[in-house]
Amino acid sequence: MAIITKFLSATTFRGARIKATTGNGKHSVTIDYPYEDSRNAHAHAALALARKLGWQGSLIEGGTATGSVFVYVPLPCHPEQHTI
Repeated sequence: MAIITKFLSATTFRGARIKATTGNGKHSVTIDYPYEDSRNAHAHAALALARKLGWQGSLIEGGTATGSVFVYVPLPCHPEQHTI
């Protein structure tokens, strides 16, 4: 499972935001851009969506041209089964 995040520019009516969507596009959340912690802005959105869905585990981040992708690793995780 994965979460894809994307920066949404400010408009006349709304400030900047980050949208997080599940890989299948069925679930999403949009958060106000966290200027106080802008380095982790995409992570904040991904965590908000993971919490909404009740996911427990880790999110591993990777970058794309349009935002970030977070791969969900559920608990319990057996690293020897996920080694490349």
